[in-house]
Amino acid sequence: MKPRERSKLRLAAGKFAYTWRRYGQWIFGGMDFAKEIRKDNLSYLVFSHATPTLRKLKDVDMWLQHNKETNLKLAVRRLDGIVIHPGETLSYWKLIGNPTKRKGYVPGMVLFYGRFKPGIGGGLCQLSNLIYWLTLHTPLTITERHRHSYDVFPDSNRTQPFGSGATCSYNYLDLMIRNDTDSTYQLRVDVQDHQLLGEWRSTIKPIHTYEVVEKEHRISQEHWGGYVRHNIIHRLVFNDVKELVRDEFVAENRALMM
Repeated sequence: MKPRERSKLRLAAGKFAYTWRRYGQWIFGGMDFAKEIRKDNLSYLVFSHATPTLRKLKDVDMWLQHNKETNLKLAVRRLDGIVIHPGETLSYWKLIGNPTKRKGYVPGMVLFYGRFKPGIGGGLCQLSNLIYWLTLHTPLTITERHRHSYDVFPDSNRTQPFGSGATCSYNYLDLMIRNDTDSTYQLRVDVQDHQLLGEWRSTIKPIHTYEVVEKEHRISQEHWGGYVRHNIIHRLVFNDVKELVRDEFVAENRALMM
């Protein structure tokens, strides 16, 4: 369907309702949230990845990218070392909190109807994208993830399949990860040398490895003139001798191409 821009009043009312519904879920939802921080590494590395924090984009001033680094450095302080014990759930926004100016967050790059604009705390989607990608390479369960509605970044230098990220917006677009295993997991994240670094660690040596792939990729022109991109994300699960043991559906993505 052709995207329809909402009025400022409609956006404000929706944000208010969904924000307070999230607060209610945090308080009365019956979930056991991860809260322990450990600065010593758990024994085994499960998966690691890094993404550049500075990237030249068409019609986007670089000061927004530098400010994004500032925001990322503040956010990783709240997440680095968080431990998820069996049965616990990690909530991205519950741990980071509201990224406000008072806390030191600055205007960064925010996606809005397929365009870029400055916004306090902008750029934190890069961190949720990274954590989602890391988690796809672990046996942890992703219980909430929101896909991007617009495909705004060029395919040039793209190293991950389209649709393998997770958008976020405080606090109603959250990323939640539950530990349904018998092992304890630890998230390490940092910003160094214009790189956002992340890894999952565990108390038990991993017995599986994962490969994320896309299927049924297509681009279609809609009757109203726009182009929509579609794919399905799967992950291949291999045992310790590299034999394929499962082919798992992960998510289906549809996004308006910019």
